[in-house]
Amino acid sequence: MGDTIFGKIIRREIPADIVYEDDDVLAFRDLNPQAPVHVLFVPKKPIATLDGATAADAELLGKLLLAAAAYARREGLADQGYRTVINCNEHGGQTVFHLHLHLLAGRQMHWPPG
Repeated sequence: MGDTIFGKIIRREIPADIVYEDDDVLAFRDLNPQAPVHVLFVPKKPIATLDGATAADAELLGKLLLAAAAYARREGLADQGYRTVINCNEHGGQTVFHLHLHLLAGRQMHWPPG
């Protein structure tokens, strides 16, 4: 499942505040939140970056997005809105090289983000 911190969380080798799990996706609260709600959605399959995903990963990528949307609805975040972000590689802001989606909510988001 990869040697990143996210692989270790998926394998339960290090603790995390897990808020969602299914067969393909694990979600947990970010330790350095950038909004009142900041949850990371991680595919259990180790894919380093979005750029490294292939057509074979299309269903998994869809599940990642749908899991985030279902969580937002379940937590009452969907009506006011939320932001999802996938950073890709160094200049895109990616710091952990295991594909992950950020769900941010609980405050007004601005564009451009900064």
